[in-house]
Amino acid sequence: MQKEIIVIIGGPGTGKTTIIDGLLERGYCCYPEISREVTMEAKKQGIEQLFLENPLLFSELLLEGRKKQFLNAQKEPHEIVFLDRGIPDVLAYMHYIGDSYPSFFDAACRENTYTKIFILPPWEEIYVSDDARYENYEQAKLIYNHLTETYQNYGYELIEVPKDTLDNRILFILEQI
Repeated sequence: MQKEIIVIIGGPGTGKTTIIDGLLERGYCCYPEISREVTMEAKKQGIEQLFLENPLLFSELLLEGRKKQFLNAQKEPHEIVFLDRGIPDVLAYMHYIGDSYPSFFDAACRENTYTKIFILPPWEEIYVSDDARYENYEQAKLIYNHLTETYQNYGYELIEVPKDTLDNRILFILEQI
């Protein structure tokens, strides 16, 4: 069987991390979102919000981290690997803030392709901002639109996960695999 590298995407505060944690609890191989890691590392170096202060550097660090996750996922002994966000997310966020980026960003999206993409729609009832999530709900909806457009531009068919209980959302995802 061919390895399934599956990405869960969505704007901020849509439940991605909760679903990834739920899949982990069920014994699935999952890779976490790395932007918090990049943000926290920058804070240690005295940069309060790297994405806002140097979006290109932040995005390059994310791109490298997500490429590494993709390569590591390919080497996993598991048949299915779930990722919290994928490489095209980096471009979607760059589009969102209106920044340009080098051509190797596009090349990375074309060279590292995923098996399936599940997208979580904006969900105001569960949306919470925190130290690493500075966007408001309206911005989260715009990001969702950029994610949808970016992934579709790379030829992905997006599978929308219904707003439901955690168990039902996970069941929905597993039934689509």
